[in-house]
Amino acid sequence: MTPTGSIAYVVDPRLPGGTSSAVAAELLALAEIAPVRVHALETRMFRGRAVAPQLAAALETLGLDLVWNAPTVSADLVVFHNPAVLKFQRDPGVRIVTRHLIVVTHENFLRPGAAEAFDVAGCLGQLDRATLSPLKSLAPVSPHNRQCILDWLDRNPGRDGWSVLGQDWFNICDHPRSVPSPAPADRRGRHSRPGAEKFPPLAVMDLCFPAHAQANVILGADSYVAAGLDRPHWSLYPFRGLDLDEYFAMVDFMVYFTAPGWRESFGRVMAEAIAAGKPVITDADTAAAFDGAALVASPEEVDAVIARLVGRPRLYRDHVIAAQARLDRHSSAAFREAFLRAAGPAIGVAP
Repeated sequence: MTPTGSIAYVVDPRLPGGTSSAVAAELLALAEIAPVRVHALETRMFRGRAVAPQLAAALETLGLDLVWNAPTVSADLVVFHNPAVLKFQRDPGVRIVTRHLIVVTHENFLRPGAAEAFDVAGCLGQLDRATLSPLKSLAPVSPHNRQCILDWLDRNPGRDGWSVLGQDWFNICDHPRSVPSPAPADRRGRHSRPGAEKFPPLAVMDLCFPAHAQANVILGADSYVAAGLDRPHWSLYPFRGLDLDEYFAMVDFMVYFTAPGWRESFGRVMAEAIAAGKPVITDADTAAAFDGAALVASPEEVDAVIARLVGRPRLYRDHVIAAQARLDRHSSAAFREAFLRAAGPAIGVAP
């Protein structure tokens, strides 16, 4: 059924990394369902108007113009991406009128140890006060992200105006698939945007990227480069310092751990690695987003996991093929189905 209602997206388009990549993929996927109007919200998190390149490319492909700082956004369905962008202000600067507001929670509400990751109540309160709608929903992006939301709501009663969608608002992962290497070597890589929260302590990095590995490629190592870190056995590149195809050609494994006080809500870089034919090794909470497609290990166990797969190329191949099959659950087609289940009533599509 073709939707009869209108759809508007609200996002700060300057967000780097996963949020802008997720929004770009959603816009491309939803083009097959209905037109979407995209509103750019100029929050205090960033300066200037440099749109994230992946989002700019999607907008150009679709022939869509950003509507900057509209005082009011009115549509049957409004999707607001990443409420954490409001953490440096007290008012979102926009009024929203809609039948259903969906707030996609790209940032976990709680950190490991249950500390609040940002002023969640303040950010949600801004949206609550700014919105006229009979239905306001929080949309988790992964199982771990969902649990953080539910735990936060349990600790903060009185938020009855917000419901939680019964299904995850997962990232679309339609990356081109590469076949696994028939002869994997101990070539390890890691990539993410720079940021202290994205990287584990240096002692953990030394465990994961040791001198005995054949290669250790760190993409997004801006802080290490700036500090002049002395690790001759590491190849350090700044964020976007390598094309991803170049990066993946240099490694056979993606090893990904973060700071102890941080967990990824989804970890899009790991989906990219799986699609590129590389086994991903990470912690249990982060791996949960991929339903068995990522290998769970502690930093102390990474050597053994890699040695086992290097020594058994068929096992390496079988793991990659199975992981890529699980990634199919994050396709554009799967997202469109999930989108219509969650948002269909607001835009005239029966559930």
